[in-house]
Amino acid sequence: MKQLIQLRINGQAYEEEAEPRMLLAFFLRETIGLTGTHVGCVVGECGACSILLDGRVVKSCLLFAVQANGKEITTVEGLAQDGELSPIQEAFVKHYALQCGYCTSGMLLAAHALLTRNPDSSEEEIRRGLAGNLCMCTGYTQIVDAVKAAAGEYKKV
Repeated sequence: MKQLIQLRINGQAYEEEAEPRMLLAFFLRETIGLTGTHVGCVVGECGACSILLDGRVVKSCLLFAVQANGKEITTVEGLAQDGELSPIQEAFVKHYALQCGYCTSGMLLAAHALLTRNPDSSEEEIRRGLAGNLCMCTGYTQIVDAVKAAAGEYKKV
């Protein structure tokens, strides 16, 4: 039996029904239509499905949609504002921090959350902040460089 859930996603209010066992990742993709949240391993290891739930990085493949009732969610689509890429998105492009792009949405959200909390993050803190996200293509060097480069923009906020 479906349950009604109310939540905010990228600043917009939604009221939708979901099966109690529907994973939040699939709810975002299939019900809401936000396909930037990728589904990789479905066991919380890869981080491709990472989102911000009330400002904290979570793996949306490990939560049911009904658990997000009353919560605020930010997906990768919510990082850009008024058609302009966010500082972390710009840095990923500039520093070639993406290749196949599968992990990119999760990496961007993890980096955004880290820099929002601590724009003065050291390289070790950046690597630790991204540790829940796996990348098979870049070797992480460009990703870390991008996060370092974006840090200055987060200090201005």
